[in-house]
Amino acid sequence: MKPGMVPPPPGEESQTVILPPGWQSYLSPQGRRYYVNTTTNETTWERPSSSPGIPASPGSHRSSLLPTVNGYHASGTPAHPPETAHMSVRKSTGDSQNLGSSSPSKKQSKENTITINCVTFPHPDTMPEQQLLKPTEWSYCDYFWADKKDPQGNGTVAGFELLLQKQLKGKQMQKEMSEFIRERIKIEEDYAKNLAKLSQNSLASQEEGSLGEAWAQVKKSLADEAEVHLKFSAKLHSEVEKPLMNFRENFKKDMKKCDHHIADLRKQLASRYASVEKARKALTERQRDLEMKTQQLEIKLSNKTEEDIKKARRKSTQAGDDLMRCVDLYNQAQSKWFEEMVTTTLELERLEVERVEMIRQHLCQYTQLRHETDMFNQSTVEPVDQLLRKVDPAKDRELWVREHKTGSIRPVDMEI
Repeated sequence: MKPGMVPPPPGEESQTVILPPGWQSYLSPQGRRYYVNTTTNETTWERPSSSPGIPASPGSHRSSLLPTVNGYHASGTPAHPPETAHMSVRKSTGDSQNLGSSSPSKKQSKENTITINCVTFPHPDTMPEQQLLKPTEWSYCDYFWADKKDPQGNGTVAGFELLLQKQLKGKQMQKEMSEFIRERIKIEEDYAKNLAKLSQNSLASQEEGSLGEAWAQVKKSLADEAEVHLKFSAKLHSEVEKPLMNFRENFKKDMKKCDHHIADLRKQLASRYASVEKARKALTERQRDLEMKTQQLEIKLSNKTEEDIKKARRKSTQAGDDLMRCVDLYNQAQSKWFEEMVTTTLELERLEVERVEMIRQHLCQYTQLRHETDMFNQSTVEPVDQLLRKVDPAKDRELWVREHKTGSIRPVDMEI
């Protein structure tokens, strides 16, 4: 079930009332109007006002339809007119109707509602077509109000739990990306060490002439390349791996806040729901006891029976008051849960967008470092190319002969 926009019920403010820029008005599934700031994702039950001194909500709004549980508003008054209410709590002695009784209207009401996380919503088939909060964005706040069947079993998974699972999966993917970058860094470090070691090798160190100079530059380029790869691995650690890990830790803290906050609200809501059910059963028992004693009074008049009826009436009245109090507490928790669900799903959406964007930026940084490394590697071999173009075997031979010659050998003719 998702927040929807439906025509306002009697007593609600008209949708034509002009709101401050950035604010939109919607109805909760229980019929209570709330407001969403599409810029800041702020939600509130009170109508915002752009002019100081003007009440946030008009007087007519105070009589608007409140969230209901079993036919009662949070204020404790029936959600329907007396003649159409699904149930009522009466303090008079002669009323035989009680909360535990079943009537066609109550059965029909149950068929037209759906319970999610102990929250009673109108059934989707009985509601008009609803407008999404963010119709063009496939936003989390619009599509995770119902439970989903677990493909692994016969149970169901709450929509909010699916969102949490996605966030936890994203956190795991980020951890694995960090591990991947760490392995890449290790490869770069080992490669740099092997290059530096190879550059110190003495093989072919006795090569002479211009070719010997080119060979020496080849070995020096290995040392230069090793330095480039060491710098690359250090930048990968400081500019890619470390930010990914730090963001993951902060992301984990934000996730725990959202999870614990909604979990606490759901526990509170479940507790309030259990209290309502307990109070309803207690009232049913008290009213049944009152009916029984009333029947006994009709059969046999006695002072003792009259006293029992007075006592039963007081207990029934107290049970009705307890039920109204429990319904009021439940509706308060329900309203808080609904408001926080909208806010928290939008926060989870913001965290996911932030996570994806952060990873994208750091992967772009990775590719940029790779391009720089390739450019620096190219610069280490340019001197080698220059010397190789200057290799001149004839010149080398001349220089070598000049240095190592032992004397000229000329043929001499023999005389007789």
